[in-house]
Amino acid sequence: MQIIRELGLVQVYTGNGKGKTTAALGLAFRAVGHGFRVHIIQFMKGRGYAGELISADRLAPELTISQFGRNCSISTEIQRGYKKCTGCGDCFIKDRGINAEDIRMSENALDEARDFLKNKKCDILILDEIGNAFRYDLVKTDTIMDLIKIKPKDIELILTGRGMPPEICDAADLVTEMREIKHPYKSGISSRRGIEY
Repeated sequence: MQIIRELGLVQVYTGNGKGKTTAALGLAFRAVGHGFRVHIIQFMKGRGYAGELISADRLAPELTISQFGRNCSISTEIQRGYKKCTGCGDCFIKDRGINAEDIRMSENALDEARDFLKNKKCDILILDEIGNAFRYDLVKTDTIMDLIKIKPKDIELILTGRGMPPEICDAADLVTEMREIKHPYKSGISSRRGIEY
């Protein structure tokens, strides 16, 4: 079946509230239902227990995910339901500072994004947590502006993450800011399997 290709736009999901990745995943799920090919590149995420990875395996080859981030040492046990994320921070930069491996993984993620855009390997490309990569200076604003410029007219590009630079928001066609009003973390409720990851 030939998919009718419509104008591809640039979307941004940003802000300090929960739901940025979830919104992008919802859009991906909808698009796959219409036969679109969706590829998600996750910056600063290497936790193999995230539910979206399992769902992507079930929806492949239309939905694929590449992760470029630190691994979790108990990922397999979390994925199988034997353990919960303890919040140890081993898989996250802020707890240990940026190293050469973090920089290399971000460069590889950007190379993959360029490849998917230039060679039209997908209909929708999601750069998940690119906002966090900006925050830790792993990605430069000019680099993402260049990706927006080379984006083919019929590919949708979606960027998620808090602290999105104003230039990126200005260049986007749609910007949604998630604003935290209330969050269960503040009541002592930690991340829940199947809900937060």
